[in-house]
Amino acid sequence: MGHSHSHHHDHHHHPDVKGRNLIISILLNILITVAQVIGGLVSGSLSLLSDALHNFSDVLSLIVSYVANLLSKRPSSNNKTFGYKRAEIIAAFVNAAALMIVAIILIFEAVERFQQPQEVASNLVIWLSLLGICANGFSVLLLKRDADSNMNMKSAYLHLLTDMMASVAVLIGGILMKFFQWYWVDPALTLAIAVYLIYMGYDLLKQSTRVLMLFTPNSIEVQEIVTAILEIEPIKNVHHVHIWQLNEDEVHLEAHIDFSKDIRLSEFDAILERIEEEVYHNHGINHVNIQPEFGKCDSKQIIVQD
Repeated sequence: MGHSHSHHHDHHHHPDVKGRNLIISILLNILITVAQVIGGLVSGSLSLLSDALHNFSDVLSLIVSYVANLLSKRPSSNNKTFGYKRAEIIAAFVNAAALMIVAIILIFEAVERFQQPQEVASNLVIWLSLLGICANGFSVLLLKRDADSNMNMKSAYLHLLTDMMASVAVLIGGILMKFFQWYWVDPALTLAIAVYLIYMGYDLLKQSTRVLMLFTPNSIEVQEIVTAILEIEPIKNVHHVHIWQLNEDEVHLEAHIDFSKDIRLSEFDAILERIEEEVYHNHGINHVNIQPEFGKCDSKQIIVQD
């Protein structure tokens, strides 16, 4: 007999606000991209054109985040029993991977520019970088609150933050090129941004991969949970344990529990209530699915290789 229970839902986000903020950020980034393409062609600045490419990749990543945010709100159905709850995790994974690729392209560009420093019409570069700082800075502020609790929003936030830093670098480079003709500053700053991009992107890529691979969250110790459940009478054994994170809000526990005596269903309900309270308050698990057993011959290992 299987018994499934789910309660304790934590929803801290505000989907409508998230969606609106993403739309504003997409429109601002389209504006920057168009301005930088025109500016790059007029001034002959390769750095502005490459920054425009970077901004265009941001537009695409923000659209991915927005679509994922919309999908995650769609209801479950018979053939999609979890709905689209993983959409935002997939978006975070795609955006983190894109972040890493953009960083590698920037490194190659920077190395190339070190070898062949180019003269640039610095006034236009300075004004357009200021536009980039203002627009991306505003977008960063819009997404910052949700970035702390949502991987998808964090991936969008990181894209915009690195864009803002790139614009700051282009501004500093523009000023130094204008007054000192230090054309090597541009690739040096590009290199620094790319390294930071890889550092941040790798962490997000790792987090989203763990969720997609159904790994147990880092904050949870399986043995601690088993020990706590075994203290409840008349539980004899806890085995066949699976713990995974579905999305930002849901952590699931599935286990078989062997009882030392043949208990009534009403007694099992009371014990299940205690298990749910224990794992929710002490381990943050808000979905519990327990299979009760009495005298059943199966593997009693905590982790069963099935």
